[in-house]
Amino acid sequence: MLSVVAGTGRCGSTLVQELIARHPGVGFVSGLDDKLSRLNLRGRFNGRLYRGSVPRPAGMTSLRHSRRLLERGRLRVAPSEAYQLLDRQVLAGFSRPCRDLVAGDLTPFVARRLRTFFDSRIERQGCAVLLQHVTGWPRTGFLHAAYPDLRVVNVVRDGRAVANSWLQMGWWDGWRGPDNWIYGPLPGDLREEWEESGRSFPVLAALGWKMLMASFGEARAAHPAGLWLDVRYEDLIADPRGQVARTLDFLGLDWSPEFDRGFRRYEFHVGREAAYRDELTPEQVAAVERVLEKPLAEWGY
Repeated sequence: MLSVVAGTGRCGSTLVQELIARHPGVGFVSGLDDKLSRLNLRGRFNGRLYRGSVPRPAGMTSLRHSRRLLERGRLRVAPSEAYQLLDRQVLAGFSRPCRDLVAGDLTPFVARRLRTFFDSRIERQGCAVLLQHVTGWPRTGFLHAAYPDLRVVNVVRDGRAVANSWLQMGWWDGWRGPDNWIYGPLPGDLREEWEESGRSFPVLAALGWKMLMASFGEARAAHPAGLWLDVRYEDLIADPRGQVARTLDFLGLDWSPEFDRGFRRYEFHVGREAAYRDELTPEQVAAVERVLEKPLAEWGY
């Protein structure tokens, strides 16, 4: 079964993906597979190698150990979005579409390539669930068109925190303006909000989150209700065991002794949820909150 962990980026989806991938019934495409995309590796030993490794510090968590099997950015046998590999083997524009990829974008030719890509890895890895990580646009409608039983774990984080985190990331291309960044031109109403802010970059990051979350809302509405699960990052940090158990149950996985051993290696620290208030000026926070008032309320913030 193919399932997806999705999120806007800097929302905690990597943490959820890497936690669930500790389960012996879960397969995934690794960073090693992605870096060696020309070889089209199918990851036969991904799970075994990853579950035997020590967790790495992942963005918003602190872990008991600092040693990792292989460092981030190098050849890691750990879950990856595998965008290089998907661009090469499935659809050249999968990693950087200017809008969400939906069911209508799936041609018969690409559908065959998509099924071959994931089915061959499910078979090779012998997993009950192949868990794919997707960030940015949801792309769930596109994937669901090929896999009608696709289960989606949508990781949601406070848009103020996400916007603040984006500003600190070297890959964030909003500095080039919304006419040149990965998400395509801002819709007219969002463009007006950005201009009214004096072209504030914190506001632009917030509008990026707002635009993506509107797309996630549309994707959720179009997806079978029983096959979509929202997980709030803040709830995960406050109650990791409860939220992870809920996610495993949604994916049809049990809390096995092997998974429990991997889960116990993680430590979860509360305290970063409102870091944006210290890392942005009061004026910047107020500007961000003005443009995010409605979507924050819609997503429970």
